[in-house]
Amino acid sequence: MRKVRDYDAELKALNDKARSLKAKRVEQLGQLVAATGADALDAETIAGVLLDAIGSKDASAKEAWRLKGAAFFQQRGRKNGGGTAINGSGVQTEPGGNTEGGSGETANE
Repeated sequence: MRKVRDYDAELKALNDKARSLKAKRVEQLGQLVAATGADALDAETIAGVLLDAIGSKDASAKEAWRLKGAAFFQQRGRKNGGGTAINGSGVQTEPGGNTEGGSGETANE
């Protein structure tokens, strides 16, 4: 006989996972702000810069920003002596790919 599925429990588990992932994303964005030194700016300035970046139609400027960001993460990885690197989300990772803190989850989940 087939086992009856508990859709309510599955939906709750999915909602909990979504909430957890959103909280993790917010934390990673905060770490990115701190890692770049942007935490020295007031919130209004950071918001204005981000809104200008989002509204920009200049593809060459966006590519230049992307390259500058990639170089930032590569530089951060070298400064840490090769023991840890910062992945594209702004979270430090151990050489095995695990995020610091030992959760065993990678930042790209």
